[in-house]
Amino acid sequence: MLQSFTTVFQQIVILFIMIGVGYVCSKRGFLSPLTIKELSKFIIYVVTPCIVVESFHRPFDSSMLGNMGIACAAAIGAHLLNIILSRVLIRDKEQNRRVVYQFATIFSNCGFMGLPLQYAILGTDGVFYGAVFIAVFNVFTWTYGFTMMGSKGQKLKFKEILLNPGVLGVTAGLIIFINSLQIPHVLLVPIKSFAALNTPLPMVVVGYYLAQITSLKVLKDRYLVITQAVKLLAAPLLALLMFYLAGIRGLLLISLVISASAPSAANTVMFSVLFNRDTKLAVTLVSVSVLISLFTMPLVISLAMAAA
Repeated sequence: MLQSFTTVFQQIVILFIMIGVGYVCSKRGFLSPLTIKELSKFIIYVVTPCIVVESFHRPFDSSMLGNMGIACAAAIGAHLLNIILSRVLIRDKEQNRRVVYQFATIFSNCGFMGLPLQYAILGTDGVFYGAVFIAVFNVFTWTYGFTMMGSKGQKLKFKEILLNPGVLGVTAGLIIFINSLQIPHVLLVPIKSFAALNTPLPMVVVGYYLAQITSLKVLKDRYLVITQAVKLLAAPLLALLMFYLAGIRGLLLISLVISASAPSAANTVMFSVLFNRDTKLAVTLVSVSVLISLFTMPLVISLAMAAA
């Protein structure tokens, strides 16, 4: 419990330092709204696919293939559970706000918060299963999440949903892993370099929009409280129970629960920017969930470790 708490606390401190940089840059006028919007596109269309490809760039191991399938099925189950909970519990009448609350409830920050924790607690195998969860996260984000957030004034085509950087990145990563393909050094170095931006750039964007918030009235919104309670406690605990009843144990169980218990995804802000949703609400949800996760993640992860 103490080790998990310390590791999570360190990651959250790192996260808020980066958010603070974006906040200060915004207050100093170093970043413009246009810059942030274009930076958000860069993160979604370039950085995210690179981190998925990098995670799957490893020699094929037949002994891990079965667990990979289990991890994939479990991740799908966790996302479906979150979708059901969000649709049942988040009923804000204003669609512009409702979809942001639902997106923040469904999708977790399984990249930044998940992978470092999985590496620190479980090692490289934990990271691999975390990458499987990220792959499923990307598929759901670019299908269900994309459709849900983009429905306002957007005419979406099946081709746009299927042939996007998130889904293509997952497909490329699976091909690389299953065939043990070696990416040439001249390509691998740029991929790793862009993947490394997955942590600082989204947090700078969050910090920028955090600086734009002039009122804390949103904190009184009951749906914000519901979102945090579901995302950080109800959903991960139900996911843990679901995984346990399905017979998942050991390292795989812990890795999956780490991903499921992470705070709301930074993509909540990215997609809000792209589709002109309530960006200030999205920033508040992400920032508050990261802060509260300081206390909830150690609790949920410790329960998973005890059950494993």
